[in-house]
Amino acid sequence: MTNALHATRRLDPHEAGVSLTSLLPGWLLRELRSNHAGETGAVWIYRGILAVSRAPEVQNFAQHHLATERNHLREIEGLLAPENRSRLIVLWGIAGFITGALPAFCGPHAVFHTIEAVETFVDQHYQQQINRLQPLDELSRELATVRAVLVECQADEVAHRDEAAQNAAAPPGPLARLWCAAVAYGSGAAVALARKI
Repeated sequence: MTNALHATRRLDPHEAGVSLTSLLPGWLLRELRSNHAGETGAVWIYRGILAVSRAPEVQNFAQHHLATERNHLREIEGLLAPENRSRLIVLWGIAGFITGALPAFCGPHAVFHTIEAVETFVDQHYQQQINRLQPLDELSRELATVRAVLVECQADEVAHRDEAAQNAAAPPGPLARLWCAAVAYGSGAAVALARKI
């Protein structure tokens, strides 16, 4: 088990020729690849919202959260070498833009319900990784570093979810529920694909 986790490697990632990526187990690299794809998609979701919506409350919400998602993307990029990132990055950007733009055509409530659905999925996705890392992060400074980043990102995503739910005010109607279910399903499919490619 120790070999699989690279737990015996306690090299400083800042040493010449050593990257953090080289110190992480394969399962975690796959998860980080999916996180990078997801944070790329999140940036483009907010860009899609901003391209379409003219509602001031939506514009303010999207601009604020776009800045946070850009920070998340930078954090994940700091953990994952370019060669370990998804080769479908353009697809994740397009999918994110569509996921933001389509509900923005339908109005603020659709936007807020969409963000709530996305962030509910992301919260669970990060929690699974955090749970898996929790008993391991004492074995390796690198794993502890990754876990700390994930915990920070998850906290922001939960705040986004809760703010979106509060702004939506009313429960989603039948069409919005169908759309949100499709968004959650699509997010799960994207994670599965990004882990591989």
